[in-house]
Amino acid sequence: MERLREAAARHPTWVDAGLAAVVAGVTARGALRDTGAGAAVWFVLVHVALVWRRRAPVTVFWVAYAFSVAASLDGGVRVQGAYPELELTVAVYTVARYSSRRRLAVVVAAIAVPSVIAFLAMGPRWLPLAFVVSVLAASTLLGITVSTRQAYLAELEERARRLERERDQQATIAAAAERARIARDMHDVVAHSLAVMIALADGAARSATAAPERAADAMGKVSATGREALGEMRRLLGVLQDAGDSGGRSPQPGLDDVEALVAQVRSAGPRVTLAVEGVPGAWGPGAGLAVYRIVQEALTNTLKHAGPDAVARVRLRYAADAVDIEVTDDGGRRASRGPGGPGDPREPGEPGEPAGHGHGLAGMAERAAAFGGAVTAAPCADGPGWRVHAHLSPGEPA
Repeated sequence: MERLREAAARHPTWVDAGLAAVVAGVTARGALRDTGAGAAVWFVLVHVALVWRRRAPVTVFWVAYAFSVAASLDGGVRVQGAYPELELTVAVYTVARYSSRRRLAVVVAAIAVPSVIAFLAMGPRWLPLAFVVSVLAASTLLGITVSTRQAYLAELEERARRLERERDQQATIAAAAERARIARDMHDVVAHSLAVMIALADGAARSATAAPERAADAMGKVSATGREALGEMRRLLGVLQDAGDSGGRSPQPGLDDVEALVAQVRSAGPRVTLAVEGVPGAWGPGAGLAVYRIVQEALTNTLKHAGPDAVARVRLRYAADAVDIEVTDDGGRRASRGPGGPGDPREPGEPGEPAGHGHGLAGMAERAAAFGGAVTAAPCADGPGWRVHAHLSPGEPA
């Protein structure tokens, strides 16, 4: 049956030709009884018109209507029996199925009004009138029902296709967002770890001859930092694998890991202190990761721009629905070049916006914005050095 429906959909003209042949076979015996060659030609023409009923439903109806009127007037062509009610019924159904409601109203009026006048003038003849009205109403309602059903199914199919397109678009957007998140995390991990490793390696090189033990300890910390960075990079790249392959992944860092982060930076040379005020709310791992990454990026910038001789301070102020992050440094002890202090090339940004054009500062701003916050990065107002301040509101409703 499915193949038959597909074949009929591909060749509608052949289907209509078959319908016309069936209608002609049903009506031929009664319509052509005791008639001549002219009636036979007339009969063939009205059925041939049904072949094009889908392409021109209104035109086909008026052709059948004209033939039926001419036959009923007995203009030399005698057509008897069941002709032409069945042909007109098919034509009316086709108009109701494929044409507009305004044209359908004209078609129904063209049959109903003359029929009512003719049958009432004959007696009246109620039974034939009821038959004509019933057949007319049935064919009209059937055509409207099928048309409405087909329109409804077409709308459902279009909605399904639209939903499928939207699903694919959402999947593409989600994949792009995930790639951006992975890129930010990769930048944070690589930049921070490399800054720590460079500072440790510089310290080891300076103390290699004077204090070999300190140099060996520094190189051991370089190795440990490199392994940690490699493990986190593998974890980040692991999200690109199949969902079922979850082996070897470690949890995302969070609030509890900030102290270890500070200790890691401290081991590279800078004197970093951590001050925590208040108690964080129950925000979930996403907010903890954002706080960790912002502190990590700020300390990475301290290592890169202020050097291992810098003095830095990290202050976290927790509330039930918000957190303030402040990371300051004194700019280090190198030759003065930039606005942040001696040897500090960092440039201030616009008020209320992160400074510079690096991915790290942009990533901090994006992480803060995800939790209704903002980041500012600028030289310290009360002396040399740099200040990064972030405010997040992870506990407030979106």
